[in-house]
Amino acid sequence: MSEYNEKPEKLIVDGLRLDGRKFDELRPIKIEANVLKRADGSCYLEMGKNKVIAAVYGPREVHPRHLQDPSKAIIRYRYNMAPFSVEERKRPGPDRRSIEISKVSKEAFEAVIMKELFPRSAIDIFVEVLQADAGSRTACLNAASVALVDAGVPMKGIITSVAVGKADGQIVLDPMKEEDNFGEADMPFAFLIRNGKIESIALLQMDGCMTKEEVKRAVELAKKGALKIYEMQKEAILKRYLEAGEEMDEIAEGREDA
Repeated sequence: MSEYNEKPEKLIVDGLRLDGRKFDELRPIKIEANVLKRADGSCYLEMGKNKVIAAVYGPREVHPRHLQDPSKAIIRYRYNMAPFSVEERKRPGPDRRSIEISKVSKEAFEAVIMKELFPRSAIDIFVEVLQADAGSRTACLNAASVALVDAGVPMKGIITSVAVGKADGQIVLDPMKEEDNFGEADMPFAFLIRNGKIESIALLQMDGCMTKEEVKRAVELAKKGALKIYEMQKEAILKRYLEAGEEMDEIAEGREDA
């Protein structure tokens, strides 16, 4: 699909979106766990044209020590966009947007991670956007959730995130760049999912305007999309542990042969 620097005449053509998707379809998603050997847990994720990587360190000792909480672990979440992740080079370092995304994302995970099991410690979550498209915050939340499981951090469930938008008056799942830039509304969600069931909403933001009925439709569409992403997260985690089990079997066989 060609890139648009100006608003297209229509975002919906013949009942389909500009990339050929139906209103309730997700963009292609790729998830791979345990991609960084020096992190306690990690994940590489592609969601549409977004390419993000997440790394988790901890639980580990807090420095400086005056930041320690004697009753629970502290969660630190850092969202960052690489300077080369967007068409026009981004200035390095945190900006207002990345600080805001880091804050709300941290709050989403604080409700899920069992912090009370690790007093006086910290769990650090770093997410880096290597290539940005619409919905980078949702892609990063999904990658961070898989990285936390890969690190063995106890959680009440998995955080799964997806956005819903409004384009040409239609409610659409997982908006792409043109729909995000030129649509009438954008609503990112993050759900706490446990045993295949949505337990609660961990994050909800909105930019734009929707009617009450459109909001209801957006919530239902987001739930449908989140459950699909959840299955992909589970598959990536299962694949990682199956591969780890195979490696252990090979090591054991090597010792027996020796």
